[in-house]
Amino acid sequence: MFSIEQLQAFVATVEAGSFSAAARGLSKAQSVISQHIINLEIDCNATLFERTGRYPQLTEAGKQLLPQAKAVLNQHQRLTNSALALNEKTPTEITIALDEGIPFKTIASIISKLQSKYPYVSLEFLSASSHDIIDMLNSEKLITGIIFSELNIPSYLDYECIGTVKFDLYVAKSHPLAGIRCENMDGLRLHRQLLLRSRNTQTSSFQLKISPEIWYADNYFVLLELAIQGNGWCLLPNHVALDAVQSGELVKLPLEFEEMGWLANVDVLQHQRHSNQKVFKALRSVLRGLL
Repeated sequence: MFSIEQLQAFVATVEAGSFSAAARGLSKAQSVISQHIINLEIDCNATLFERTGRYPQLTEAGKQLLPQAKAVLNQHQRLTNSALALNEKTPTEITIALDEGIPFKTIASIISKLQSKYPYVSLEFLSASSHDIIDMLNSEKLITGIIFSELNIPSYLDYECIGTVKFDLYVAKSHPLAGIRCENMDGLRLHRQLLLRSRNTQTSSFQLKISPEIWYADNYFVLLELAIQGNGWCLLPNHVALDAVQSGELVKLPLEFEEMGWLANVDVLQHQRHSNQKVFKALRSVLRGLL
């Protein structure tokens, strides 16, 4: 019967595109990966890859097996993480990372509920982009992250939605776009866009590249200052833009379609190796429905 190692080699080859790339990703010799897949094909009594071209291509049998193999690997990962967590004690320090665009004031107002239940747990708060937080969760540099929803959440993370944050398009009062009413989004392509991306150059799934000319920043407050100085237009959380709008430095972009706002879901993510611990369950509980 097939093994976990065979399924790992199979899925890694599909995702990496070749046996050699899969071997590098799994830190194995290419011959080991090839043998795992050959053995898997023998166990399944089916050819999983067409090998006539430069790169292996999934056969119909391979396409049918792939989602099942991924499901087994995900469940195996969860079982491994649960087993490792069986004897873990309540940590003395918890690090919570928060996307800069999520209002920390709201989070801070309820965190005392966790402290009253776990008074000896020390809390550390970090601020980063959502993609950077996912990377830190992967390395277990932190256990809990609060981010804007992304389309692709790694399988080693458990997550749930805790509310939404409203975004709108903003521009400086002195910017040319502030004096006209754009009939559609095409009018924005004529002006520089200010866009958020992570330190490893990933952009959020709802931060769309619209303009051919783009300046990047790794947090919303840098975008805000760039916009106030008239360097371009950008998508900002309403609470981040509020003070600048009230002072007259920034305006909501005048558009023919007036309700162009985005409601971004906010998720709390935890590494599945720790998410079943009581303290992390309690943290999720106080965060539910917060926004």
